[in-house]
This record gives sequence, structure tokens and C-alpha cells, in this order.
Amino acid sequence: MKSPLRPLYDWTMEKAADRRALRWLAGISFIESSFFPIPPDIMVIPMVLANRARAWLIAGICTAASVLGGFFGYAIGYFLFEAVGRPIIALYGLEDAFARFQEGYTEYGAIIVFGFGLTPLPYKVITIASGVAALNPVVFGLASLASRGLRFFLEAALLYWLGPPVRAFIEKRLELVTLAVFVLGVAGFIAVKYLFDR
Repeated sequence: MKSPLRPLYDWTMEKAADRRALRWLAGISFIESSFFPIPPDIMVIPMVLANRARAWLIAGICTAASVLGGFFGYAIGYFLFEAVGRPIIALYGLEDAFARFQEGYTEYGAIIVFGFGLTPLPYKVITIASGVAALNPVVFGLASLASRGLRFFLEAALLYWLGPPVRAFIEKRLELVTLAVFVLGVAGFIAVKYLFDR
């Protein structure tokens, strides 16, 4: 029986090989760091699988756009928190715990930015929080570059070296992979709530 997700997967693989795919990737990576809920990995994975020779270019564009988008999120927190940032925080259900979380932000900000940038946790919440807390922009930028670069280049490297088996696994167990991504996303939001509520 054909999976109902198969057409979407095939469409994504087709777009990942499209000549405009890098532009789409840059755009999604940029907005994901400030407000968009879908992570850029959803494009990185099929793009590298579709053309492994471009793995490092894909990772580099994703990293650069993500860091630039992180600064946009920082600006939202710094200049527009009440108008824009607070509704985004509320969207994730973190408004009550946000103030408590900020208390240790100055001291541990770089570690927090690095940790969230490396994991599936919602990075946009941290970019906005960094602006609200007025975290040193250089520290924010370096932590973002280190974590996002490590994440996307490691992902690209694994896909580069293990490409055909990974693609075969995804195509054979598409529902399982989709469920795993969903579970990771939910776990990320739960972890954010836990960290903010401490």
C-alpha cells in the first residue's frame, strides 16, 4: 500500500534538486530562526540526498542564513518585544516562565544560545530572549555560528557519507521517520517549558 506521505516526499525531493532550492533553503533558514515553526532540516536532508556533491554548500548557506535570521530574532526581542516578540513567545506557551528564565541569561547566555542552536529545541525563542536580555551581540553571533554551523555541517557530513543507505531507509520507513521528527519537535517544546519553569 502506497504511503499518503509519499507524494509529499517525492515533491520535496524534486524541489530539493530544483535550481531555486538554495534560495528556498536560505529563506526558510532565515525565518525559522525568528518566527517560522518548520526547521530547515526538512530541506537540508532531501537536498543533500538529491545532490551529495553540494552538501557543504547547502550546509554553509543554511548556517549563514540561520545566523542572520537569529539576529533578526534578536532585533525583535531588543526593539519589538511587546509588539512582536511577546506574541511569538505566547504562541509557544512560554510567557509566564519567560521572566524567570531571563534572570540567569546574562551569565549563561552563550551556553544557552549554543545549546538551543545545536538541538531541535525551538531556536527562535532563544534568539528573541537574547534580544530582550540584551545579550552581547558578538557573544550571541559567535555562539549562534558555532552551534548552527556544527549542527548543519554534521548533518550534511552524515548524509554525504551515508547518503544512499539513509535515503533507502527514509523511503522504506517514511511514516516512522515522520513520527520520529514529530516526537523530537514535541520533546523540544517540552524541554523548553521545563527549562523556562526551573
